[in-house]
Amino acid sequence: MRRVATVLALGAMAAGVAACGAEVETSDTTSGGAETTASEPTGSGDGTLTISNWDAYTPKGLIPGFEKETGVKVKLAKHATNEDIMGKLEASGGSGYDIVFVSGQFAEALHKRGWAAEIDHSKIPNLKNLYPEANELPYDPGNQYSVPYTWGTTGICYRSDLVPEKPTSWNDLLDPAPENEGKVTMLATDRWLMLPALKALGYSANTTDEGELEEARDLLLKTKDQLLAYDDTTFYSKLVSGEANLVEAWDGWCNYGIAEDDRIEFVVPEEGSDLWADTMVVLESSPNKDEAFEFINYVLRPESGQGIVDLLTYNTPNQAAMEQLDPKLKKQFPNLGIPPETLLEQENLRDLGDAQPTWTRIVTEITS
Repeated sequence: MRRVATVLALGAMAAGVAACGAEVETSDTTSGGAETTASEPTGSGDGTLTISNWDAYTPKGLIPGFEKETGVKVKLAKHATNEDIMGKLEASGGSGYDIVFVSGQFAEALHKRGWAAEIDHSKIPNLKNLYPEANELPYDPGNQYSVPYTWGTTGICYRSDLVPEKPTSWNDLLDPAPENEGKVTMLATDRWLMLPALKALGYSANTTDEGELEEARDLLLKTKDQLLAYDDTTFYSKLVSGEANLVEAWDGWCNYGIAEDDRIEFVVPEEGSDLWADTMVVLESSPNKDEAFEFINYVLRPESGQGIVDLLTYNTPNQAAMEQLDPKLKKQFPNLGIPPETLLEQENLRDLGDAQPTWTRIVTEITS
């Protein structure tokens, strides 16, 4: 299991970063279905579904199984980041695809633009397989225009044999103990770069207050000289090698380190963290909405959810799938046992709207 999980982690690496917004692009030929690129929308009214998902984020047998059972053909496009697919939709006026996979805050943005179709719950009976908490996500209460695919949180991933005391606070990253100076990494993508400072200061992860953002910037600039790196892709490998002692990490990505070294552990800081979700959105422009709902219903089967977890080692809001996971997998990866009520205690990431340029400016000031 350890060897297999490690291989899966390496294969899924680009997907995880893309889902969380970092700039990574790879190729993958394991998802099934005809493949295009995100720059080539091919949506049509012939009953063929055109879906854009992050690279390496679709289990190998998912699309072939759906095609065989339903007779519906699928063209799979791939995007590297949320920003990638949003840019393509902006250029096409919200058309060209039937289903797009985006993070929750981007699903919210699609809804605001009028590009997300209303989800017809009567045509997706497997919505019953979701945890009740998956219907309470603040960016889309009741899953009216999106359906969650994976979810998780962000925290501190650390080598328990190298850190004398278990970290409990974001300040363990922001103001590291002497033995950890120069052995800490933080995520570079804007929402997660700012997260530790905002939470340590008692502010919202979704704040649009310029003064609060500048205060977080100043704290992060003080921290910068004590960091090993800003790192969205290899931080768990630095833990495995011992180059880093503790890192800011998404829970699923910490699992990639645990797959190689069981001395690696994960903790959500006491100040709280985020709740991120990756979702499936049917576009209002889709001429194949019934087939799109049928596909989402297929994804929500227990066995499909298990395939998602096997591929990504991420939590899925599919309760039926999570309850059927091999107990050995949950034992190896304790993060797969994070209960949904704990996730719901964290702050759901939301669309920043008109405040996005301010965030971009401040993040650039920190990382430049």
